[in-house]
Amino acid sequence: MGYAGSYIWSLRQRVGSRKLLVPGAQVLLLDGEGRGLFQQRVDTGVWELPAGSCEEDGDFADAAVRELLEETGLRVAREDLEAFASLSDPGLHTVTYPNGDVTHCFALCFVARRWSGMLAPGADEVRQARFLPLDAPPEPLHPPTAVVLSLFERFLTEGRFQAR
Repeated sequence: MGYAGSYIWSLRQRVGSRKLLVPGAQVLLLDGEGRGLFQQRVDTGVWELPAGSCEEDGDFADAAVRELLEETGLRVAREDLEAFASLSDPGLHTVTYPNGDVTHCFALCFVARRWSGMLAPGADEVRQARFLPLDAPPEPLHPPTAVVLSLFERFLTEGRFQAR
C-alpha cells in the first residue's frame, strides 16, 4: 500500500504533524547463517529492520507480513513469525520524520527464519537491503533497532519475552 492512502496518512490529514500513538511491528528476518536482514531508509539514510504500522482491522502479525513484503519483496507466513519482544519506551521509540510528523511507536517485534521470494527493496522507502551479522550491524543504525537487537539477544539467552 505505501504511505498515501494508509491509515496513518488518513489521520495525518486531520491532525497534521501532532504526535500519534502508533501500533506496529518489526521483523528480524534471519537467514540460514543467522544473519539479519537490515534495510537502509531512503528518507534518513539510517539502517533498520523492516517495520511499519498496523492498518485498520489488522493485527501485529498482519503488519509484519505486509511491511516485510512491501519493503523487501519477501513473503513470510504468519505461523513463521515468533514474537520475542515489545518496544514502546517513549524516550527511545518516539520518531520525528523529516517532514515534521511525530509518532510514538508501540512495536511488537517478531523473528522469522523462513520466507520466500527474492530480495527486492521497495524503492519508495528502502535504498538498499542486505543480510549482515547481528553483532556487526550497518551504520548509521536507527537507535530503536540497536535496542531490538539487544532484546533479541536477551530473548535467546533467557528464553522469555522481552519488553522495553
